[in-house]
Amino acid sequence: MKNRIKIERAILDITQDDLAKKIGVSRQTINSIEKGRYVPSTVLALKLSELFQKPVNEFFFLEETD
Repeated sequence: MKNRIKIERAILDITQDDLAKKIGVSRQTINSIEKGRYVPSTVLALKLSELFQKPVNEFFFLEETD
């Protein structure tokens, strides 16, 4: 799965640490999501959706191999 989390963070002008604190995870979790090493839970994806004020499918994308 691909994502635009880094881009969405830049739009809000927040760091990985800021984002992590806002949604209740570690900075390492945000880093892993951005690098595609970790697929977030539905709850986490919905928290991101609420924070970014966008539907989940605007910042997470399935790849052909998913």
